Amino acid sequence: MGGGVPEETPAETTTRLRPIRERGTGRVVAAAVCAVLALGLVGGALTGAVLAGTGAGEPAEPPGFSQARGLWHDAPVDTLFPRTLSGPAAGPGGATRTWSRIVVAPDAPCTATSLPRALHTALGTVGCDRVLRATYTDATSSHVVTVALVFTQADPATMRTLGSRAADEPAPALSAPGTVAARFGDRQRASWWRHVLTDLPVVVTAVSGFADGRVVGVPEHAERAMTPKRTTAVAQAGLGHEAKGVADAVERTLRSTVAAAVEEDGR
Repeated sequence: MGGGVPEETPAETTTRLRPIRERGTGRVVAAAVCAVLALGLVGGALTGAVLAGTGAGEPAEPPGFSQARGLWHDAPVDTLFPRTLSGPAAGPGGATRTWSRIVVAPDAPCTATSLPRALHTALGTVGCDRVLRATYTDATSSHVVTVALVFTQADPATMRTLGSRAADEPAPALSAPGTVAARFGDRQRASWWRHVLTDLPVVVTAVSGFADGRVVGVPEHAERAMTPKRTTAVAQAGLGHEAKGVADAVERTLRSTVAAAVEEDGR
């Protein structure tokens, strides 16, 4: 595709179309006191064991966990999906990358059309609120990347195990008629990245492809595509770097938004 960043498809401006021991004397009293103390020590030990076993003594939730739940409808689109993303050292050889947003989808239910199949199945038992998606293109308009924020209903313990419950698969692509992503569909997916956050109830996914609509026979996970000296077309084009770079940039934006919400609640 030619250079120059295409204009963005019209989108909403918010993500939503639019929680004291008595003293005593005498042997009898002393014996009673000793018994009470013994019971107290045993009870304290048991309580300590329970607390240690449940992780009590630490925050029930990581900082920002509860604030993140509502961001899918509280935060503006430009906050979660900035119009321009920057990825310092995100490209092949540590090159700096930039991406421009070309389309944002309305918030969507958690279905097989908006989520990878295995993740959709896993979230069926965990609970899922909404999926937010946007598609970006690189500075040359040669590549397109769909990134998604999946807001789950999972608690912290479940988020720590969610990654092992669902196979890591490419997410659906988000196309946009009249843009360089017009022909970006499932057959055009070239590389992908997924990060199940363990400290927030969110999963970040990204899937990349060529903007010219070429079909890719077998998509490559970003880690594999970024392997040094790998010679596949996907690797040589840097599409693994594209998927991971956009996902990382959006995750950084998400974390900044959560931190701002935590600070606001603390005032």
